[in-house]
Order: sequence, then structure tokens, then C-alpha cells
Amino acid sequence: MDPSAWDEITATIEAAPYPVRVLPADPENAEAALAALGVTTRSWLGAVVANTGGLLIDHGWMRVLGSGAEGLPDVLAGANPELRGLMVAYDILGGQFAWIPNEPGKPPTVHYFAPDTLEWEDLGQGYTDWLYAVLAGSLDAFYENLRWPGWESEAGALAADQGLTVFPPPWTKEGQDMAATTRSPAPLLQIVDFHHDVVRQLGGYD
Repeated sequence: MDPSAWDEITATIEAAPYPVRVLPADPENAEAALAALGVTTRSWLGAVVANTGGLLIDHGWMRVLGSGAEGLPDVLAGANPELRGLMVAYDILGGQFAWIPNEPGKPPTVHYFAPDTLEWEDLGQGYTDWLYAVLAGSLDAFYENLRWPGWESEAGALAADQGLTVFPPPWTKEGQDMAATTRSPAPLLQIVDFHHDVVRQLGGYD
């Protein structure tokens, strides 16, 4: 049997500077997803899918998709038809991480849809390098401008399938100061859809 990357991922989780909760895997979904994606558990993506329903990272701020659990979709259900890639994670503000193919000859990289700019950004990292950086502590700097005093307790109180609506929205001038906004729990995928509806209203995704 091929060695799994799960031991390596587990060690990285145990060394993470913030809490990481591993949701139980759905074996049937995991088997179907591995077959559909054409990956094995030797890869970090395959190991996450096979061994977890998802990962709730940094007090639940980020939700990395696995085989689905507690209302969190699996990696296949999280697909975005407007991208030619695979949705691999969400944050509680409706930010999205997608593993997207690049031009021929270049491996896929993780892209981030930011709720404060409503734009996709290529992070220039493959799935393994991206998830390793996330588990090693990169979220503190990555989200420096999108957090507020006490965010940990608000994030930690959410269910796995919930996020936070923000008013004024973070892409507005008034919403730049997150501490001054009003935040309320809502279904996470509903928040994601709202962001993309705004992009379409602004003439995007033509």
C-alpha cells in the first residue's frame, strides 16, 4: 500500500500555533472524491479528503474542505463553475480558496477570493505548500487587516457551516474598519453566493 501523507499532516497540525479541529471523515464521500479527483492519499489533498470531513483552523476562522461533515460541503460539492478549479477552503467572511490550473506546463496553484476586494489573487503555491503554510501560522499575517479585537470568540461560536455577514461590507470604505462593523452569523455558502452576486452586479464574470 502506498504511504499516506496523513502522518505528515497530523504532525504539522500538532505543531500549529493555533487550534485545529479535525472533523470526522465520511468514508463513502471520501472514496468517491478521491476517484473523481484522480488523487491518492500520498498527496496532501488526497490525505485530507480521505481522513477528514474538513479542518477548522484558527478558532474555526478557516474551513479546509475534506469529505464533508457537520454541514460543511466536501471538495466536490464546493466546486465553483465560474472557475476551472476545485474549491478547497472558505473563511468565515466568505473568502474562498480554489486550486486552479494554470497555463499548460505549470502546476495548479491556490487562488484566494478576498471579501474586501471581491477579486481573485493567485497565491503562487500548490496545495501542499499552501496548507503547510496555513497550518504553520500564516493566517495571522494573511488576515491582519480583516480581524478585530475579540474575533476568536465570534469565530469559535460558529457552526462548521456558518460564517459572518458584515455590515458595512468589507469591500466598502466604511467597512474597512472591521471593529466598527456589525457582524451576524449566517449560512457560510449563502455569504459566498452574496459576494459573487455583487461581483456580477458590478459587471464581473462576463
